[in-house]
Amino acid sequence: MRCEVLGFERRRRWSDDQKLSIVSSVGIDGATVTQVAQRCDLSRQQVYRWRHELQAKGLSPLDAGAAFLSVDFRVPEVAPPVPKPAPDVSLELCLQGGRSLRFDSSIDGTALTRLIRAIDAA
Repeated sequence: MRCEVLGFERRRRWSDDQKLSIVSSVGIDGATVTQVAQRCDLSRQQVYRWRHELQAKGLSPLDAGAAFLSVDFRVPEVAPPVPKPAPDVSLELCLQGGRSLRFDSSIDGTALTRLIRAIDAA
């Protein structure tokens, strides 16, 4: 039978700086409370308790590195859709005196007016 003699277990004492260092390491490189507690041979609850105590003392690790950053939520302006031009249509306009005028629908209105007046004057 094998037997080990163990010394009496004593309570460890941690300074506020040590507690702050341990509590602050949560979240660094994605470290969880469980991982930090295992690394430091603590229980998860101890890390949470220290966090609460440090916040009560005003030594919160969240306050030490907290910063507000301005965020700009600009939505890129989107140009309104350009309507597709209607396909050109051939039109025929019957004028007085039996005359007719054939033109495409894309002709400018002022140019068409001048053309009609010129034909009527002839």
